[in-house]
Amino acid sequence: MTIPADILTAKAAGRIPDNVSLSYLAESRDNPAIAGILFLICFTGVLMILRLYVRGFLVKKVGLDDALAILTLMVYISFVVLSIVLINLGSGRHIEYIQYVLSMPTVRQTEVLDFVAHVLYTTALFLCRLSGLAFYYRLTACSSKLHLSIIIAAPVLLAAYLPQLFLLIFHCKPVTGLWPYDWQYEPINYQCLTWGLVYSVNSGLSLACDVLMFVIPAVLIKQLHLAVKNKIKLSFVMFPGESRNAEIAGTLIALSVPALKPVFGNLFTRLTEYTSSHTPTRSARLRSQSKPTSGVRSDARNSKRLLNWSRGSPSDYEMMPSEVSVTREIQGSPSNTSVSKNPGIKVTNEVNISRAEDRPVSRES
Repeated sequence: MTIPADILTAKAAGRIPDNVSLSYLAESRDNPAIAGILFLICFTGVLMILRLYVRGFLVKKVGLDDALAILTLMVYISFVVLSIVLINLGSGRHIEYIQYVLSMPTVRQTEVLDFVAHVLYTTALFLCRLSGLAFYYRLTACSSKLHLSIIIAAPVLLAAYLPQLFLLIFHCKPVTGLWPYDWQYEPINYQCLTWGLVYSVNSGLSLACDVLMFVIPAVLIKQLHLAVKNKIKLSFVMFPGESRNAEIAGTLIALSVPALKPVFGNLFTRLTEYTSSHTPTRSARLRSQSKPTSGVRSDARNSKRLLNWSRGSPSDYEMMPSEVSVTREIQGSPSNTSVSKNPGIKVTNEVNISRAEDRPVSRES
């Protein structure tokens, strides 16, 4: 392993103890870390551009959640820039490297930049969660209880954000951007909270906010009239999304995916309609193997309420056609049932409802 010049210089100056190996100080994962950070910010940026295109040009309606997402991305970009600067300064290396190799002015510079980065990180998560609440608020216009819950959740998020911010700002007395190490000499005697205490409190509050952001879509999905497998699929889209960069990027990505529904949702809907129109009914496929019964048996029932993310009217819904296969083993039929004299005849009812106020059209054969 090649030993960098700064480590050799520190060794020559006698700043590195004999029990600390130079190869250990030379260990670095800076390049993979920077590559991962750049990938996340680029991928998030592409999704945000696609989201704004959908909302601005296809849906032609930009909401508060979109504005908050843009603001979050701007703060996130600032955080990414500071993260890369800190890595290049050596802040991501072993603590022994920081103590024995970095100069004291550089150590102080990294502490101040790290303080600013933590403030940006906490603020970006807060704005991102507010964007999620605005998105859920738009989806739950037909539910007064969920509407009220989301309105209450907003000040709860603010109440959790302020203590995190104040702990960062007032972590030392007198107030400073520095966070001195135990071995660090400073002309001013700072009385500081330990980093472990501040990190534990902030992580706990952040976890509570994540749980809150998890509960709201869970309740929303539970109230939908969907099959269980469709609810599971929807959960992967609705539940927002652990290193610092990954948490912000993951949340932004998770909140941007539902906004892309007008692009991909319409495509899948048309493919489904085309496939359904060119596929024989299930009753016809099973005609030769169905057994007589004494009543009515439903072969396929899938009542689906679609979330209208691209329009302002969440009360619109669509029910997919439902096929009913009927067989009777006795001759004769009630006055309200159409049955032939021979057993095994199938009766198929198709119902297509596009809006609540539309009158259903029934076809019987």
